[in-house]
Amino acid sequence: MTVTNQQVVDHSFLTEMYADGYYPDHVVCKGEAILRRLCERIEAERPADLAALYVLTEAATEEFNALEAEFEAADSEIETVAREVISGDFWFVASAYGFPEADVEELVATRDW
Repeated sequence: MTVTNQQVVDHSFLTEMYADGYYPDHVVCKGEAILRRLCERIEAERPADLAALYVLTEAATEEFNALEAEFEAADSEIETVAREVISGDFWFVASAYGFPEADVEELVATRDW
């Protein structure tokens, strides 16, 4: 499925992580793919309310949890800067799809990072 939301199409995900050599691009790319799949799911499922959105973001957060091992294998980790960048992009997605009141902490509530 192709994302049709123009805000999302024009958005560069995880830019601060790509710009920092501490985070390996090949792993950051996987994180970007998680966020893009989240957008695809939102467009396909069209959550009616925040509770439905949080179900989708929980699944994406679990994918990031699994990605932590790949960061560690590359001598990196999802630490403070990465947490902020990732959480910010989760909020961007929520806002772009009509949920600007979404709680950032709730969007990534199941995170291990």
